[in-house]
Amino acid sequence: MERAVLGTIPFLVGGLVASLPLLFVTWASPPLTIFIIQLAALVLLGLIATVRLVPFAGSDWFLGHAWSPFWRLASSGVAIVFLVTGITGLVTLASSAALGYPPSLQFLQLLSALDIAWAGAALVVGGYRAWGRPVAVTIGTLLGIACIWSIRAYLGAVGFGPAGEWIVDSGALARYVLPFDVAAAVMGIGVFVFGTRRQAIEQARPQS
Repeated sequence: MERAVLGTIPFLVGGLVASLPLLFVTWASPPLTIFIIQLAALVLLGLIATVRLVPFAGSDWFLGHAWSPFWRLASSGVAIVFLVTGITGLVTLASSAALGYPPSLQFLQLLSALDIAWAGAALVVGGYRAWGRPVAVTIGTLLGIACIWSIRAYLGAVGFGPAGEWIVDSGALARYVLPFDVAAAVMGIGVFVFGTRRQAIEQARPQS
């Protein structure tokens, strides 16, 4: 657990430091291109952080509790998801503020990044436990691309306000964003539980 927590520091510090030059970046409305580039960078940060941290999450966590290996593995995996989501959220806030987005657009970026971060982290943790790192990276990347595309499609269809504000269109959200959000959540939770259960069963087998 200590290694996992300490392992978040380079990603958090690196993301915050990388946000400083954004103070000098200028953009004109509509800010679609820079918004999507920023979101892609945040998703990549979350993916790399998850891949780096997931090996630390094992059944040797929470040994002071009378939990089964599955629940210790599940709890350690959830902790990794929380850590990655927290890193992503803090870097999103810093980078969006540095870019000088309108408050509504900062909020949209935060919602988008957090939504992808937690689902992607859960998917990668489960995929890593079930099939190994290459598969986990692949499915995590595909999920990120799909979710970024959904946000791009929404913003392309609805546009922005005069100063780059987020325009809320419930119909467009239901068409372009919510189906991907629901699918990402179901996939993330499903693969997380499957991979965690599989690892718990493998660890319970007698070692020859």
